[in-house]
Amino acid sequence: MDDILMEASMRMESSIENMEKRFANVRAGRASAGIVNNILVSYYGVDTPLMQLATISIPEARQICIKPYDKSCLTAIEKAIYESNIGLTPNNNGEVIILNIPPLTEETRKEYVKQVKAMSEEARIALRNIRQDANNDIKKLEITDDEKKSGNEEVQELIDKFNKLVDDKLKEKENELMSF
Repeated sequence: MDDILMEASMRMESSIENMEKRFANVRAGRASAGIVNNILVSYYGVDTPLMQLATISIPEARQICIKPYDKSCLTAIEKAIYESNIGLTPNNNGEVIILNIPPLTEETRKEYVKQVKAMSEEARIALRNIRQDANNDIKKLEITDDEKKSGNEEVQELIDKFNKLVDDKLKEKENELMSF
């Protein structure tokens, strides 16, 4: 029983982490290294994460500065940013690439809030699926009905805790997106 609860808890935590990673990719009109985290650059024929090829800094609230360790890969980084469809145009000055982040319009903010709500709903669905799996595993155990019932109650307490966490993270991201 404890193994089932521990596995369910670990799977729920990874669902929350996945949601948070997806939230990080939704820009809030402020510069964040998370915007360029998933960009792969073709470096000598190998797709390499941008984070391994350059230092990424935030000199201003709406600016990302990418300084490659090897200046010969500047054009490859620039090309990868164009192809990544993050909606930002890289400015290459020969030493660094600067990404200027435009302020978000009200309409864009609302669209991003819709995306974030959809992501949180996907996380809730994942949590419900994990609860269903845990409850099915408990049913298969050869224990008394009372023990099965208490196990199901513990799983429900677990999902309630994680659903509250999803709600808190969603509110936090909505506030971040709607603040000017």
